[in-house]
Amino acid sequence: MRSINLFAMSTLSASLLVLSGQSFAHEDHHSMSMSEPQTQPVEDIPMDHSQHQKMSTAPQVVVEEKSVQPVQQVHSNLDDLDQDHKLDHQFDHKVDHAAHLKEHGGQIYQQTTLESKWLRNDNAQGALKSKLETRIGTDENKIFIKVHADKAESQQTEYDAKLLYSRNVADFWDVQAGIRYRLDPNREIDQDQVDAVLGLHGMVAYFFETDAYVYIGQDRQVSFNLETERDLLLTQKLIIQPYLDMNIVLSDDSNYAKKTGLNSVQLGLETRYEINKKVMPFMDVAYGYNKGVQETAWQKSSSSENAWVYGAGIRFKF
Repeated sequence: MRSINLFAMSTLSASLLVLSGQSFAHEDHHSMSMSEPQTQPVEDIPMDHSQHQKMSTAPQVVVEEKSVQPVQQVHSNLDDLDQDHKLDHQFDHKVDHAAHLKEHGGQIYQQTTLESKWLRNDNAQGALKSKLETRIGTDENKIFIKVHADKAESQQTEYDAKLLYSRNVADFWDVQAGIRYRLDPNREIDQDQVDAVLGLHGMVAYFFETDAYVYIGQDRQVSFNLETERDLLLTQKLIIQPYLDMNIVLSDDSNYAKKTGLNSVQLGLETRYEINKKVMPFMDVAYGYNKGVQETAWQKSSSSENAWVYGAGIRFKF
């Protein structure tokens, strides 16, 4: 019985001891948790927020400056490089264009043709006809100089000179404009005259080389002239050339007026032998029609006439 009491008391003592330990531990924990705010309050801790803000924002600003400024600079550099590339491309294009200009029709060339022939008609009347034609320029822009000199028997030489600017407007076709100067010393008045010239120079179908001009001068002198010719090769050196020369007078109130309408036409055949490309003798046979002139105070009216003409000549090209 005594042992039971002792065991019960020891058990009670151990229980009290355990309970008292838990309460003491709880109080210590509570005292420690309650004492922490008192011994180390949050507001008493020295916190420099400005420095923290500077430390936190300064790198951000630097990062923004480093991230924005280089991008703008890169874009600027790219624009400069692109502009330099464009300039280099334009420069290279100009250099290539200038280097290959001669290979693409940009060269300046010159050609001169000198021709002289003696022709006679059915009435045994002869005339010496000479022609000089020179052209200089590129394929697109050229200057033409054409001079004709006609001297009939027992008369003084008549001159006809044209200065033309020629502009290429299509394949094988040039538009020409300029002036014509005429001198006829056989007239008593109006020996020299100046006309405006507008026309076409080129090649029609079947390789007929063609010149078509409109002349406008004083005293309402308006006329149209057409010249066309075609080379037919019999051999490499022997060539025949049919040709047509036609003149239409639209109006003429001058002192030496010609009859209006189809005033003159000449249809011929030239046969030439090319010794080389610079020297070419030839023979010429043609049939001509002339309507005549009007009656004025300075001339008598003449009737139309037809005649065969034939002769020979030589042509030089250089």
